Amino acid sequence: MTNKPMAKKNTVPDITSRKGGVPLAVLTCYTAPMARLLDGHVDILLVGDSLGMVLYGMENTLAVTLDMMIGHGHAVAHAATQALVVVDMPFGSYQASKEQAFAACARVLAESGAQGVKLEGGKELAETIRFLTERGIPVMGHVGLMPQRVQQLGGYRYQGRNEGEAAIIIQDALAVAEAGAFSLVVEGVREDVARQVTAQVRIPTIGIGASPTCDGQVLVIDDMLGMGGGRYPSFVKQYAHLSEAIEQAVKTYCEEVRNRTFPGAEHCYPFKKG
Repeated sequence: MTNKPMAKKNTVPDITSRKGGVPLAVLTCYTAPMARLLDGHVDILLVGDSLGMVLYGMENTLAVTLDMMIGHGHAVAHAATQALVVVDMPFGSYQASKEQAFAACARVLAESGAQGVKLEGGKELAETIRFLTERGIPVMGHVGLMPQRVQQLGGYRYQGRNEGEAAIIIQDALAVAEAGAFSLVVEGVREDVARQVTAQVRIPTIGIGASPTCDGQVLVIDDMLGMGGGRYPSFVKQYAHLSEAIEQAVKTYCEEVRNRTFPGAEHCYPFKKG
């Protein structure tokens, strides 16, 4: 029997080369079992700081720590053999200075095994992104709606509502791309603004609540699988409704335990003499 050759692992240059080509399929991922299911299908696994809300029940992402991101990043990166793995840098780990950002990002890459990091911010972060990329840290940018600024924004409201806001988003995107980011998440912006961003930057854009003309799309895995507790952003398409299936399975299990139909004889170890 011959061993089937392992598929090639996606690299940062592979992702960059997809600009204007076949759209990139991206999903968030937080655990090794899920990474094994998604790997080989998606192009990028994003270990998002959304894990604070999805896995830990937090109100927003602000309390997510660097250690949490490294732990989940390690789980995903060591389970994925094909998809590029990118880890979100949590709030407060990169904003103080470019030196702080480098120390935190270097630690994430070294300890998790991921291939890139994602930072939220526009032109005010360009110097930091340039500093990181010049020192070997692959950076995915993130403009538009930035969840780490939820307090400043007063909630999760889409951006680019007027021409002034639209111009700022485009300027941010250009600054991030020119600073050396290899790709750019564009979240929660007016469709025409995301289209303009995609047309003007030289790196792939990955939309979420943005535009179908982006060079790729990303969704939170629990949202697209229908495991988000019944409340989903308007831009989410649910490809499954697993919450209902899980709840029904648990209900059936509990009923069988209580009426003693589980475990059955086939689930028990039989007595053997000698």
